[in-house]
Amino acid sequence: MTRQMPIIDLFAGAGGLGIGAGQAGGELRLSVDNDSFSCETMRLNPGLHGGHVMEADVTTLTGAQLRKAAGLSAADDFVMIGGAPCQPFSKAAYWVDKGDEAAYRRARARGEAALKPTEPLVARPDSRRTLVHEFWRLTRESEASAFVFENVPSILHPRNKHIFEALRADAEAAGYATRKVVATATNYGAPQMRQRVFLLGSLNGMPEEPLETHAETAEHGMLPWRTSGDALAEFDGPDFAEDAEVVQGRWAQHLADIPPGMNYKFHSAWAGHPSPTFEAETRYWNFLLKLSPERPSWTIPASPGPWTGPFHWSGRRLRIPELAALQTFPRDYRFAGPRREQVRQIGNAVPAVMGSAMVSAAIQTLVSDARHAA
Repeated sequence: MTRQMPIIDLFAGAGGLGIGAGQAGGELRLSVDNDSFSCETMRLNPGLHGGHVMEADVTTLTGAQLRKAAGLSAADDFVMIGGAPCQPFSKAAYWVDKGDEAAYRRARARGEAALKPTEPLVARPDSRRTLVHEFWRLTRESEASAFVFENVPSILHPRNKHIFEALRADAEAAGYATRKVVATATNYGAPQMRQRVFLLGSLNGMPEEPLETHAETAEHGMLPWRTSGDALAEFDGPDFAEDAEVVQGRWAQHLADIPPGMNYKFHSAWAGHPSPTFEAETRYWNFLLKLSPERPSWTIPASPGPWTGPFHWSGRRLRIPELAALQTFPRDYRFAGPRREQVRQIGNAVPAVMGSAMVSAAIQTLVSDARHAA
C-alpha cells in the first residue's frame, strides 16, 4: 500500500480544505491559523485533524519550521494547501468600497444610468493582500512538491488579478506546472452554489483538470445537484432548534411573507406586490433571501447581518449544523466559540467535497510515478 501524501494546511480556518485533503488520500500533518477559535475547532475534531494544529501568524514562520512541525524530513514529498483571507478580494468589498467604481456599481444595481469609470482600477490598501505572497513564500521555502491555492473568484477582477498572476508566474518560474480552475461547489456534490478559484501546482507535471461529478440535471453519467431540502432534512426537528434561529424585528413579517427562493424584491412593484415596500435592485441581493428546498443554497456568508440570507424557507435563521451541512462538513463536526464565531468559521470554509477534488489532482501528480514503478 502507498502511504498517504503528507499535507500542510495554511490559513486553515475551521478545516474544510483540510478535511477535503484527507478525503483525497492525504495525511493532514499540520494546520496553521492565527485565529484561536478556528484552532480550537480543529482540536475539537482530532479524528479529522490528527496532525498538529499551530496557532501562529504565517508571516513569522519559515519553511523549515513548517517541515519540522509536520514531522517531515528535507526529502519528503508533501502538498501545501490553503487560501489567504479572501475579504480584500470579495464582491462585498466592491459594494462598500469608496470611489468611482463602487458608485458606478451601486447606480447600476439601482437601475440608474451611470458612466463607467475610465481611471485605472486601484485596490484599497489592505494588509491581508500580502498574505498571498506569504503562501507562496512558505511553499517555496519548504520546497513543497505540489500546492493547492484557493480564493474567491473576485481575485480575478482587474484590480486584483495581478496578485493571482504574480503567484502563478512565481510558481512557474520556480519549476511548478500550474493549472487555474474556476469551480462551483454544486458540480462536486455540495448543496451550495459557492464559487472558488484554485491554482494547482506541481513539480512533477501538470495537474489534471478535476472532473466534475454533478450537474443541474442528471446527464452523461453525472449525478444531479444536491438540493438544500435534501441536505437540511435531518436537522429540521426540534432536537436541533436554536434560540438564535428566531427572527424578530423590523422586517420579520416581510421575511415571513417571502416565498421560498425569493428575496426582498418580492415586496416590490417589479414583482407585482400590491403594496411595495422596496424598489428592486436597491438592496444587496441576499437581503431577506430565502432558500428553496428544491434548489442548492446560495453562498453562505461569513459575517451576515440580521437581515442577510439565506434564511431557511420556513422563515427562520439557519441552524449551525445546517450551515455546516451546506459546506459539507461531517455531520457531527464541532465548532468552537459563540454562534457568531461559528458562523464566521463555517462561512469562510471551502466545501470539503470541492477541496477533495482539487487536492486529489495535485496528489496524483506525485503518486503516479510510484504507482507505475510498482
